[in-house]
Amino acid sequence: MVMASFRIAVIAGDGVGQEVIPHGKRIMEAAGRRHGAAFEFQDHDWGADYYFRHGRMMPVGALDALRESDAIFLGAVGHPDIPDHVTLNGLLLPIRRAFDQYANVRPAILFPGVVSPLRRPKGGDIDMVVVRENTEGEYAQVGGFVYQHEPEEVAIQTAVFTRRGVERIIRFAFDLAVKRDKKRRVTSITKSNAQGFGMVLWDRTFQAVAAEYGDIETESLLVDAAAMNFIRRPESFDVVVASNLFGDILSDISAILVGSMGLAPSANLDPSRRYPSMFEPVHGSAPDIAGKGIVNPLATILSVEQLLAHLGLEGAGKDVGAAVAMVLAETNIRTPDLGGESTTTQVADAVLARL
Repeated sequence: MVMASFRIAVIAGDGVGQEVIPHGKRIMEAAGRRHGAAFEFQDHDWGADYYFRHGRMMPVGALDALRESDAIFLGAVGHPDIPDHVTLNGLLLPIRRAFDQYANVRPAILFPGVVSPLRRPKGGDIDMVVVRENTEGEYAQVGGFVYQHEPEEVAIQTAVFTRRGVERIIRFAFDLAVKRDKKRRVTSITKSNAQGFGMVLWDRTFQAVAAEYGDIETESLLVDAAAMNFIRRPESFDVVVASNLFGDILSDISAILVGSMGLAPSANLDPSRRYPSMFEPVHGSAPDIAGKGIVNPLATILSVEQLLAHLGLEGAGKDVGAAVAMVLAETNIRTPDLGGESTTTQVADAVLARL
């Protein structure tokens, strides 16, 4: 018997997003049925094709259309014929900011059966999550041009760090470390030796918040050292908290360490739940393989796991995660990014069968 119904806004977007989102919806519905939940999908045709027709990535009233949903399910944004700053600032960033989705959560798990490009780690050895500040920092879009398109052109780009924004993302990271109850370690990433204002504020705030969590081990790394240590000792990381730019870069490294960008889910969370949160695979629109039917759907399916847990359907989310783990452990069903020959549909069908 269906006991709960949720409204999910769906933006399949561009490229491979059109291929993975339908499978994510199938998995969501199947997991929901097992736990007394149903989903009403509201599909929006926003993205590059919409831009080519209308000169913008989404309509004027887009945010109002999304506001009443329980969650947003996004496939990918990006097209080779549209500058990346246009696609990013035309759809993804406005949604994150309007709905105060300040916590970007990107887990990286080396599943048994998956081979890391690193020689040492084996399945289960790497289990970290990168928590990225998602609404300010280096992506605040504060700045401008002087003498634009002239030989003496000047560009000013300003990073914005507020005590409120820094403290809430760091506190979120510590609370997550407590909830995960694994290594119970939070690592902070800055570059305060070179960026003596915003990053120094970050360091001071991290120390202040850490003092409230005496049972959580802490570590502070400069971003270059962090990149090195992601390669040298990835097993040592638990929760990593970083600014918008540094978290973006490091989470891509962590995704590759565990086998593929095709295994990297992402949640853009408003922890206060005033607004809908958004869930998406990290891999982007991947125009080089779009339309070939070989994109890995597992990042999208793992994003479904995050979405279900956020809606309070933890059991359904765990079922999805367990089904993905079973498929990967069997090693015979996998897309080319993981060294296999399976299609997108074959992998999604395998997960569905194990649900």
